[in-house]
Amino acid sequence: MTDRSFDTVIRGGTVATASDVFSADLGLRDGRIAALGLGLPPGRHEIDAGGKLVLPGGVDSHAHIEQLSASGLMNADTWESATRSAALGGTTSVIAFAAQHVGMDLAKVVEDYTALAARGAVIDYAFHLIVADATEKALSRDIPALARGGHTSLKAFMTYDRLRLADEALLDLMAAAKDVGALVCVHAENHGLIAFASRQLLKEGRTAPKYHAASHPRLSESEAFERVVRFSQYLDQPVMIFHVSTQEGAAILRRARGEGAKVYAETCPQYLFLTESDLDRPGLEGAKWMCSPPLREARDQEALWRALELGDLQTVSSDHAPYRYDETGKLKAGRAATFKEIANGMPGLQMRLPLLFDAMVSGGRLGLRKFVEITATAPARIYGLEAKGSVAVGMDADLCIWDPGKRVTLSDAMVEDRTGFTPYAGREVTGWPETVLCRGRVIAENGAVTAPAGSGAPIRRG
Repeated sequence: MTDRSFDTVIRGGTVATASDVFSADLGLRDGRIAALGLGLPPGRHEIDAGGKLVLPGGVDSHAHIEQLSASGLMNADTWESATRSAALGGTTSVIAFAAQHVGMDLAKVVEDYTALAARGAVIDYAFHLIVADATEKALSRDIPALARGGHTSLKAFMTYDRLRLADEALLDLMAAAKDVGALVCVHAENHGLIAFASRQLLKEGRTAPKYHAASHPRLSESEAFERVVRFSQYLDQPVMIFHVSTQEGAAILRRARGEGAKVYAETCPQYLFLTESDLDRPGLEGAKWMCSPPLREARDQEALWRALELGDLQTVSSDHAPYRYDETGKLKAGRAATFKEIANGMPGLQMRLPLLFDAMVSGGRLGLRKFVEITATAPARIYGLEAKGSVAVGMDADLCIWDPGKRVTLSDAMVEDRTGFTPYAGREVTGWPETVLCRGRVIAENGAVTAPAGSGAPIRRG
């Protein structure tokens, strides 16, 4: 007779999904959720979740990991260090980038990044394919073959000299994606406006990190959003607009979705919790808070929260882009660097969920169900991670057990990634991920990662 007892039972917790909150035990077997109920029989391993919340593990759908920039700068993290930080923060699935640069073969790029992830990841993973060189081979051969293999999201940049696709090339990419049922994700800013504003600022001697915000005019976002929306409507091709930062951008998305445009959009914690005043620090210290699009204003934060409430923004990702504050990263061009010479990006995989839990659940802003929706369920649904993002029988047992009352002051010392700092140091949050499981295995517990490098797995995407 086959032993059908549970490998693990999580007992006595309060379970939350995007639609329901209820008391239940969870029985896990063979890496999946096998049962939900009250008074389940014992498992080989028992976890007491009394007084705790049992939520889906986070799905972070936008992270740069062990990625080479177009300028040749490698970011600080390996797949092991980045995903260890993700695990400690309650994230169990990540979609990172396989980054093609001009002259690179797209299929070989994906092969190389997949090998890096397989060697280091401690959580499960998938890729968006950055397409910077939309050659005939990439469009007609590589993208269809890669999509058949489950790589069903592509990323295009509308700015950056070495990455951007001009309008016609972007349309070519969107048409190729439509042919294979792939989603196109877009970094949407107007390149000409940014180049002009940057040149003027440098000419006037305004070179400090605080001027990075002015170098990306607000209009550069809204103008690019308008173009992307119209391209999407023209081709009837779904798009995801990454890292929305402005009130004007959110308004365009609301109107476009009201018109029936097939447009998804995300924002990031930095645009909800930080402002451009964080860039104004002595010397080059403000470089730690440089990201693109840049931090904006308090009125933009309120508009983004409202857009999340209304569903105009569906997800909040980290846009984890880790560069150390030293000569290997932010200060590669030296202590006299201008804002144009400083790597953009900040770490976020570890702190994304605690920051959002504190605001949404502990602080009562949008609530527990919405927290689950935007951090796990919606990104899993949008990107085809069919066994991820919810607590239900048959789903992968990717779970996070939260202590809702635990107070933690964020600090540089607790950072697990290799940047060595968090832009949120000194902020106190209430609610903390204590035990994290990926496919039924405990991968982080009580502030320590227990999973070995390479134990994460590629995610099957629908």
